[in-house]
Amino acid sequence: MTIKRQKKAKKNINFYKHNFSFREPFQILIDGTFCQAALKNKIQIKEQMPKYLMGEVQLCTTNCALKELESLKDLYGAKLILQRYQVRNCKHFKNPISASECLLSMLEGSNPHHYFVATQDQELTAGLKKIPGVPLMYIIVNTIVLDKPSQCSVSHVEAVALGEMVTPVQQQSINSLKEVQGIGQDGERRGKKRKRKISNPNPLSCLKKKKKQPPTQPLKTEKKKRNRQRKRSKPEGGEGPSLKPLPNP
Repeated sequence: MTIKRQKKAKKNINFYKHNFSFREPFQILIDGTFCQAALKNKIQIKEQMPKYLMGEVQLCTTNCALKELESLKDLYGAKLILQRYQVRNCKHFKNPISASECLLSMLEGSNPHHYFVATQDQELTAGLKKIPGVPLMYIIVNTIVLDKPSQCSVSHVEAVALGEMVTPVQQQSINSLKEVQGIGQDGERRGKKRKRKISNPNPLSCLKKKKKQPPTQPLKTEKKKRNRQRKRSKPEGGEGPSLKPLPNP
């Protein structure tokens, strides 16, 4: 029977891993009713839960669940068990509400944080089955049981396979891309006014403008006249006429 239970649990865990991106360590939200059932049936939650889910787990609860147990004196033992687990922040710290309402609000309609929910509350169980991708755990016949996927989860997976819907992870990535691009839910782009940076003036623009001078005409250069001297031609047969010497008196 133990092997059969583990095979069914493994099949159900793989369903949530492949279709809703569940990863270890598994986060398990626990309320007071589950702790009371575990105390009554002598079940060690911290020891048996990792073995049953075949992986690391993080046991956690909310402030509202603890406050609810404080008001019920008959569930003092369950309160001591629940106090050992991590307390996740909820929106009702100042004004606590019932544990069932608080756990439903933690799932935010699509279970984006991938919580398992462990409870014996029938009303809470009915509400959880209306949200796709919520693994439900409870105690029956002294054993912890992981319920099979709800019809809502199965229908969601079929719709995604047909392309009619997107998974919660895909929806988150689409929303984040819209925020980066500045697109609202209505599809309109939100224009962001960019502030101009105050910059120093261009140093070249601060220089005084130079006055334009009229173009200067090129100076005319006077050409020097060359004095050409003609060479006289020498007579033929000598250097010139010879002078005769005068006679002595």
